[in-house]
Amino acid sequence: MYFRDIFGLEEVKRMLIHAVEHNHVAHAQLFAGEEGSANLALALAFARYIHCENKGEYDSCGECASCSKMDKLVHPDLHFVMPVSSTTKISKPLSQDFLKEWRDFALNQPYNTITDWLALIGAESKTPSISAEESRKIVSTLSLMPFESENKILLIWLPEYFNITSANALLKALEEPPSQTLFFLVSENPEKMLITILSRLQRVRVRPFHDEEVSSFLEQKYQVDNFKAKQIAHLAEGNMHKALTLMQEVEDDNHTLFRDWMRLCYQRDYKGIYSNTEEFGKMSKEGQRNLLQYGLNMCREALVWKYGGESLVRLDNHSMQFVQGFSKTIGEHNIQLFYQILNDAMLHLDRNANAKIVFFDTSLQISSVIK
Repeated sequence: MYFRDIFGLEEVKRMLIHAVEHNHVAHAQLFAGEEGSANLALALAFARYIHCENKGEYDSCGECASCSKMDKLVHPDLHFVMPVSSTTKISKPLSQDFLKEWRDFALNQPYNTITDWLALIGAESKTPSISAEESRKIVSTLSLMPFESENKILLIWLPEYFNITSANALLKALEEPPSQTLFFLVSENPEKMLITILSRLQRVRVRPFHDEEVSSFLEQKYQVDNFKAKQIAHLAEGNMHKALTLMQEVEDDNHTLFRDWMRLCYQRDYKGIYSNTEEFGKMSKEGQRNLLQYGLNMCREALVWKYGGESLVRLDNHSMQFVQGFSKTIGEHNIQLFYQILNDAMLHLDRNANAKIVFFDTSLQISSVIK
């Protein structure tokens, strides 16, 4: 990951490069950004820049030995810690047990989520954490001197998953940092971290992407046409992971599924709802979540159409026709409840509830509020 691979956020890149140029790199930094932000991407690009042997004015050189190793995330002075969970093959997991998967995960898509990570390592139904044993491994790693660079870097992805014991061990390391050591903590929910840890970190605030940054990324990297890229960027609301999900899904299928689902709920066709639920239950978990997310997007667009006008809605013709009709069934009287119902369904799916039961219950609730 290079700074140039990250679309936009020039103000953050300049700040990080300026810190290196003036030898003002804080020993412990928190890259804080919401899910789908560039927090991990920036931390990886910054680590590369620090290790680079021929730093440029705006980015790493891409040619030195350090950059070659960073291309594969195998630099000996870059260490990783991330939330893990037991799998069928590993009962007491540590980050080092999943380094191969982590490198693939971080290199190919640094905007992915904890859900994607758990699916990759085969722990989709487990609760991830950063254990006390992991903290002991951290202490051991930090006791080593750098092998090739001036500093060694410990990058911790999602430190909010530390338990109390391991968090206290990290706190001790931050209070008495080993020489030539830099801590990069990459968090989506820093409010869940210990205040005593937060007080020892220099925060790098990573804002959500602007719509123009998302659309440019999709157009240049994935050759998405301009209109569709802008449409996706609008729906993604600064979340690059959501944008990539919207890009990859078959939107016509989601549109048809959601449209037909809402018609059944509006008509109180409970036999049809039951049959529909059976079909939803056969979808992949990601497909189920995408359908619910599409529904949330359509609710918002329908509300905007109803109170703001057509100029504020960026949809294609068949989606626009649905929104115009759907907007007649929602308004101030039920939109908050509608949002809550769909959000609750996503939450239940994330907690591995039975999908058929979730969708049937959600359908009954929607039937009672859609008018």
